[in-house]
Amino acid sequence: MEEKKKYARTLVTTALPYANGPVHIGHLAGVYVPADIYVRYLRLKGEDVLMIGGSDEHGVPITIKAQKEGVTPQDIVDRYHNIIKDSMAGLGISFDIYGRTTSQMHRHTASDFFKKLYDKGEFIEKTSEQFYDEEANQWLADRYITGTCPHCGNDGAYGDQCEACGTSLNATDLINPRSAITGNVPVLKETKHWYMPLDKWEPRLRQWILEGHKEWKTNVYGQCKSWLDGGLQPRAVTRDLNWGIPVPIDGAEGKVLYVWFDAPIGYISNTKELRPDDWEKYWKDSDTRIIHFIGKDNIVFHCLIFPAMLMAEGSYQLPENVPANEFLNLEGDKISTSRNWAVWLHEYLQDFPGKQDVLRYVLTANAPETKDNDFTWKDFQDRNNNELVAILGNFVNRAIVLTNKYFDGVIPAAHELNDYDHATIEEFKGVKDELGKALDTFHFRAALAEAMKLARIGNKYLADTEPWKLAKTDMARVETIMNVALQITANLAIAFEPFLPFSAEKLRKMINLDSADWNKLGSIDILKAGGRVEKAELLFEKIDDETIKAQTDRLERIKQENILKNFTPKAVAPTVTFDDFQKLDIRVGKVLECEKVKKADKLLKFTIDDGTSKPRTIVSGIAKFYKPEDLVGKQVCFIANFPTRKLKGVDSQGMILSAEDADGRLVVIGPQGEVRPGVQVG
Repeated sequence: MEEKKKYARTLVTTALPYANGPVHIGHLAGVYVPADIYVRYLRLKGEDVLMIGGSDEHGVPITIKAQKEGVTPQDIVDRYHNIIKDSMAGLGISFDIYGRTTSQMHRHTASDFFKKLYDKGEFIEKTSEQFYDEEANQWLADRYITGTCPHCGNDGAYGDQCEACGTSLNATDLINPRSAITGNVPVLKETKHWYMPLDKWEPRLRQWILEGHKEWKTNVYGQCKSWLDGGLQPRAVTRDLNWGIPVPIDGAEGKVLYVWFDAPIGYISNTKELRPDDWEKYWKDSDTRIIHFIGKDNIVFHCLIFPAMLMAEGSYQLPENVPANEFLNLEGDKISTSRNWAVWLHEYLQDFPGKQDVLRYVLTANAPETKDNDFTWKDFQDRNNNELVAILGNFVNRAIVLTNKYFDGVIPAAHELNDYDHATIEEFKGVKDELGKALDTFHFRAALAEAMKLARIGNKYLADTEPWKLAKTDMARVETIMNVALQITANLAIAFEPFLPFSAEKLRKMINLDSADWNKLGSIDILKAGGRVEKAELLFEKIDDETIKAQTDRLERIKQENILKNFTPKAVAPTVTFDDFQKLDIRVGKVLECEKVKKADKLLKFTIDDGTSKPRTIVSGIAKFYKPEDLVGKQVCFIANFPTRKLKGVDSQGMILSAEDADGRLVVIGPQGEVRPGVQVG
């Protein structure tokens, strides 16, 4: 087996979020929490590592947001860059720099990068037809064009993608395209742009990835292979837009660098901003390992397009790994910024003060590492209460409380260890190797489980040895037990530092451990006898049902608002005559009994007083929306002169009237006031 190369330093980059809105839990689970865990782990080991992040402040989403709000693009990026930067810091995402692509450093770096490739002849110049809005006197980027999707018929598809069916599109694919600016039909006009010939670099990319990086995560490797097998095509690096970095050559007036070209160069410009004197060793030295943390929607850009740009430039190192995650959903539905269907980080920090580590823990334990996963508030509560509180917090609290109770906070010495002590110590000795193995291979969920295993070992040790009972007869044995328990506590302070930095720091202060030293992980002499522990403070506290309900209620309100916002009444049915209407005998009845129909999930069987001597039976498909007992005693409207129809073996003598709400919910129709059963409606 080939020996793994040892690097002198590591450069970690994180995907640059668009500064047209705040960050949400999907961004955190996909990119920033795993990246921070990895960087904290390397720092814990004493390695030379930089974590580079920043805001992506160019591109059409910024201009669309600015246009909607009637402000400038610069106003938008200034606002959201600060919100993102502050909230990331609030969660403990420990960037060495969080920069921005509107900085002068980035403008110069991106311009110089383009110019070098242009001077080397690495671009293709092409003239093509693109949409233009004559009234607005503006070229239309893909997101400024809407129309009917040719695949699913959605009338609100964009020029780059239909969000209803997920199909990638070209603007010219749309049926009945319209300008999103004026609503006019755009015209096609010729325009000149410069293209990156990705097909030129395809053989080298194929060799580099498919042969040289088979260790990459299967979701990353598989997506790269799919694109390579499909054949790479030239891709435009410029576009007609008034917001962005101007194309730095003659004859390119009114054109800017395409955001996909400009944004990844932000990693380089931010490194230059941070380390102006030695930035090149982090990008051009073969002893540097470069790791890109991204979400799955950025795999192609970071594994194929950006590396092709670096290959064309010629002096940069290529990334060693791109451990992209899949998507995190919210309560069973895809996170959507446009629908406000998200848990926003800045709002979480306000709603749950002091609980940064709870979110970090849940997002790591439930990380979408190889497939999409789901965040629910119930799972959030359960993991906090049943794992952080009941396992980790419980053990730490017991260990420190017992030390204060029996030894006045002084760490006792261990005397003779018995077989059970040795077995317990052996069980956690290997934690450093197992934890390191998981973190080195970007298996953060497994690594977190390994750290939590330590707390489980500690809880079991105290439960089995019962020092509170032995305190009456054998204090020497209690001293040994508590020494072992405190050594496990110190191990926890080290093991959890990358995952739960706020709690780990609080724990270190409680046990007077100056710093976390990775090399001591797994050791049984981290804390010296005679040292002191402070009074116990709760690391975590239970989250009650009311707190969780406030969050789920908020999401329900958002769901209903989206339904109403997107609700379009059905078209009015063809005209009928009054004589046709009179043929329907609509009456009011009172529900005497109601029950579910056996072997039919959707059907309810009604027994109705219709004003005659014999009750009427009607079967209705509303079981999904009502409990039978809630309908008994209610008055309903029904059609009395429908022919009898057998449904699941029950003769149904009519139809109960109901209205379908915007969310698909059926609501039974009845009179506003009490009327006699059998009264006609008309």
